Amino acid sequence: MRLNKSWPAAFLFATCARASVDPLSLVDPLIGTNNGGNVFAGANLPYGMAKAVADVNGENTGGFATDGSSVTGFSSMHDSGTGGNPSLGNFPIFPQICKDDVIDNCDFLIGSRAVSYINSSVVATPGYFALALSNGITAEMTATHHAALYKFNFQDALNGTTGTKPLVLLDLTDLWQSRQNATISIDETSGRISANGTFLPSFGSGSYESFVCVDFAGGSVNDTGIWVNNRAGTVVKDLFVTRGFNDFYLQAGGFVTFDSISANVFYARVGVSLVSTHQACRNAETEISDPASNFSQIQTSAESAWREKLSPVSVNATGVSENLQTLFWSAIYRTMMSPQNYTGENPLWNSTEPYFDSFYCIWDAFRVQYPLLTIVDPNAMSQMVRSLIDTYKYEGWMPDCRMSLCKGWTQGGSNADVVLADAFVKNLTGIDWDLAYDGLVNDAENEPLDWSVQGRGGLQSWKNLDYIPYLDFDYLGFGTNSRSISRTVEYAYNDYCVSVVGKGLGKTNATTYLSRSMNWQNIFKADQTSYINGTDTGFVGFFQPKYLNGTWGYQDPIACSPLASFCSLTDNPSETFESSVWEYQFYVPHDMSSLISTLGGADHFISRLDFYFESGIADIGNEPVFLSVYAYHYAGRPGLSTRRAHSFIPAYFNATESGLPGNDDSGAMASFTIFSQLGLFPVAGQNVYLISTPFFDSINITSPQTQKTATIRVTNFDPTYTDIYIMNATLNGEPYTKSWIGHEFFLEGQTLELTVGPNESASTWGTSADDLPPSISTATQLLV
Repeated sequence: MRLNKSWPAAFLFATCARASVDPLSLVDPLIGTNNGGNVFAGANLPYGMAKAVADVNGENTGGFATDGSSVTGFSSMHDSGTGGNPSLGNFPIFPQICKDDVIDNCDFLIGSRAVSYINSSVVATPGYFALALSNGITAEMTATHHAALYKFNFQDALNGTTGTKPLVLLDLTDLWQSRQNATISIDETSGRISANGTFLPSFGSGSYESFVCVDFAGGSVNDTGIWVNNRAGTVVKDLFVTRGFNDFYLQAGGFVTFDSISANVFYARVGVSLVSTHQACRNAETEISDPASNFSQIQTSAESAWREKLSPVSVNATGVSENLQTLFWSAIYRTMMSPQNYTGENPLWNSTEPYFDSFYCIWDAFRVQYPLLTIVDPNAMSQMVRSLIDTYKYEGWMPDCRMSLCKGWTQGGSNADVVLADAFVKNLTGIDWDLAYDGLVNDAENEPLDWSVQGRGGLQSWKNLDYIPYLDFDYLGFGTNSRSISRTVEYAYNDYCVSVVGKGLGKTNATTYLSRSMNWQNIFKADQTSYINGTDTGFVGFFQPKYLNGTWGYQDPIACSPLASFCSLTDNPSETFESSVWEYQFYVPHDMSSLISTLGGADHFISRLDFYFESGIADIGNEPVFLSVYAYHYAGRPGLSTRRAHSFIPAYFNATESGLPGNDDSGAMASFTIFSQLGLFPVAGQNVYLISTPFFDSINITSPQTQKTATIRVTNFDPTYTDIYIMNATLNGEPYTKSWIGHEFFLEGQTLELTVGPNESASTWGTSADDLPPSISTATQLLV
């Protein structure tokens, strides 16, 4: 969907004030398709495997981008919002007309066939994507779970060329051009194209096989063949291709030409699979029986599926701008694209359990995305948790990152532990918790040979020294020997999460992990200072790397922040991952009370938070920042959390194509937006939501588990967002002074009413010691 920026304000207000609005009309899949958001903009179902879109030669990590680049093909598998290398995009098809119907007058190579698209022609809605190419061909697409349906119209293209027989090629490649080998076969009678290939994951180790089956309808087959290096022939119908000599990337594929096209339109049905070409064909035939007449029906079914997924949430948006509404509903939509449900498409083991893929990566998503799905789609979230546990059962470890059947790189700790703890404390059902606990203990106790893709490294030091050392001596396994600070902080919280589940199950070893959760204290250097451009920040005491012998190393506290260079696993590896010491110093979710004391008390903590945000050190484009936005709650100043959230929305998160401050990371950025607009922010792994002021007059969420409706209502709601500070609150009509609430709010359908005003300093709500969010040093029973 494209919003018309010229619509008058009166029209926008009238639209917002409608009594009943279809949320799908407020979903814009193009948000985040520019400026590095890498959002998938095409047609798909919730958690669907098939994801159809036009691929471009610009910012194509998610396939399509609104960056003015050119279209190189249309492919049917993608990930959304990821960083690094482009993901999937296997076996793109591409329509064109050869001048004078001479096959070699067509362009087969990616670089030569690219054609610009007409910017104003782009239409993206849930379950549908369309655009017009500058050569006159228009393309529409929709999708089922394992198949995509494309509709190509050649009328304008045929009017502008001497050719009469449209051609569709299939390229044996992917977006990253990682293909190792591939095979293609074209049926010369029906035109069916079957292909398979071996490719590399974009952020992991190993390789995977992908399979595709393409059928056409609406026209009769004229000829078929293969192409290699921009030359084609019609004699040979089968081809096997490797990567090429001396790693030269050999471009190759197959093609079909058509004549007798009805109304200048024909259809391409693409079935996908990770098992076999036979299964890819069966998927397509089962889900799209008649390509020439099913398009509208499939699009309508996709819209219905998305509407059902959004249905637990409703808002009273009176006075709220359409841009903020679009931001909200589009964000919920983006949280349900990945992880992808590949149940039945996992060739690695036989199981009756669900299999989800594209956990890309849990380090990004555990903080907000999975807690959101626990509220609005608990059944899907339960299946994802079961999939993580099943992966442990058959592969020996729960993943921290996984895509395309491959193990992804571990970025921090074993953060599937946090996902399981969050599911446990929020009573997700259908989960084998004894097996789950085995997986949690395995993460905490056993070091894998290759801890770069699973589990934890440095466990010998973790157990004996109570921290991860700088330049650790680790002979038990191998991985990127960096991130000693961020791994120490994350391992501490991972162990806390193990203790939560263990305590709940009555396991005697739970106290061991609770004790280890305090290891973050062992890397705090009380006299460490921090400077910016030679000027002392005035703050003393920061996490620092520590050697095996207990002596201190050094990392500049602002390193890896927006004020310095970016730090990743391979580019400038350091002792913190993708974030600074300044940012990680606020990540002790289980004992913020102790952290605040360590940093000098509540006033000093607030001053440090303010400086962190206002100096430019905080990186709002990356996930470790999220909880720190709401850390003021723990110092008794919840109104400052609300004010900080409002400073980022809509300044950094908005309803434009460049409306994300970083990669969406499969919906992590989207989820931060949603919770901030809802006014309840999760502390993942705990039964805690921090209360702030919503962006709407009222919000209703009906629990799919209990069918009870929870309501958040704002008295004196101010759509100018001047009066945003909570003065007092009631829960089910009774005074409520705590600045946090538990998941029972959703399960029991409670009502939270917030009265707001213009002055944070005038409010005493949520400020007393008894009203602060729990910490294990002050209220262990509330957490464990």
